[in-house]
Amino acid sequence: MKKLVIIPAYNECGSILKAVEDIRTHAPGFDYVVINDCSTDGTLDICRKYGLNHVNLSVNLGIGGAVQTGYIYARQNDYDLAVQFDGDGQHDAAYLESMAEVLCGTGSDMVIGSRFIEKEGFQSSGLRRVGIRYFSFLIRLLTGKQVTDPTSGMRMVNRDVIGIYAGSYPKDYPEPESVTAILRMKKKVTELPVVMKEREEGTSSIGGFRSVYYMIKVTLAVLMERLRR
Repeated sequence: MKKLVIIPAYNECGSILKAVEDIRTHAPGFDYVVINDCSTDGTLDICRKYGLNHVNLSVNLGIGGAVQTGYIYARQNDYDLAVQFDGDGQHDAAYLESMAEVLCGTGSDMVIGSRFIEKEGFQSSGLRRVGIRYFSFLIRLLTGKQVTDPTSGMRMVNRDVIGIYAGSYPKDYPEPESVTAILRMKKKVTELPVVMKEREEGTSSIGGFRSVYYMIKVTLAVLMERLRR
């Protein structure tokens, strides 16, 4: 089975090498690809200096475009499963084999690493947890399915969903919208408890007034996804 880790990276020069080394050490059965989203720091230099497998985007596509590039790479290289993995040090590669076992063993189309099943490790800020619970409620209202961590960027998909996401993927704050889309397609989504860490380097793209934009934008996107289907 061919397994790929997709690492979208924008200005992650302080943590990208550690993320790759984590995968090499704790998930040696996985290949990886760093999608450098036109970083303005030394991320590309790190990839070149240490010979990291990477795709360099000549324009900044945002998180959605970077992740979709990874899915296109996975489809073109005939991978059986692919998993998103943050380059900022929050995710732990020790969970990847367990996620693959759950994906294959349960016949799931997606496995999400959830912070909120056992509630261990970094739980995000109080305000963000309120937003996450809101999106969880909205997704359940629209699909009838419970997703405890709809904003988790640690998610593994099978070959079928790789093809779906390679063809179409939300561009901006994509996680809640993308999981809603496949739930509406009657795909099976399973969650696995994981422990996440605080971001080690850089800053989040969601903060201040952008958090208000985020809530409104994602709500409208999820509702539009419901209308399209």
